[in-house]
Amino acid sequence: MQASNSLEDTNEKKLDSLGRSYSTGKRKSSIARVWLKRGSGLVKINGKEETKYFSSKSHRILLNQPLVLSQRKSEIDIICTVVGGGLSGQAGAIRHGIARALVKFEPDLRKNLKSKGLLTRDSRIV
Repeated sequence: MQASNSLEDTNEKKLDSLGRSYSTGKRKSSIARVWLKRGSGLVKINGKEETKYFSSKSHRILLNQPLVLSQRKSEIDIICTVVGGGLSGQAGAIRHGIARALVKFEPDLRKNLKSKGLLTRDSRIV
């Protein structure tokens, strides 16, 4: 009998009392804490809208990849805090956190997100 990873092999939702899923994403020296819930597609980063926080369109595209891939962009609100590193590292950390929180929110999305490499932490550090 093979031992199972507690987070990796479970197929059940992990939501708090407010209906949110939470996860942490990391890239380089950036750490993002991400809360995800049903909503209208609002993304807030450190209290600012995503267009105000990331003026670069490429950063916004990067962080929205998990939502676009899972076709949930207009259904889910995201609130996150991010610290450390530069804007590219922060966008990557948020993307990682969103992907992990999506799997906790809807476990059926895991296969699709995993095949695109969105659940793998990019551990390269300068």
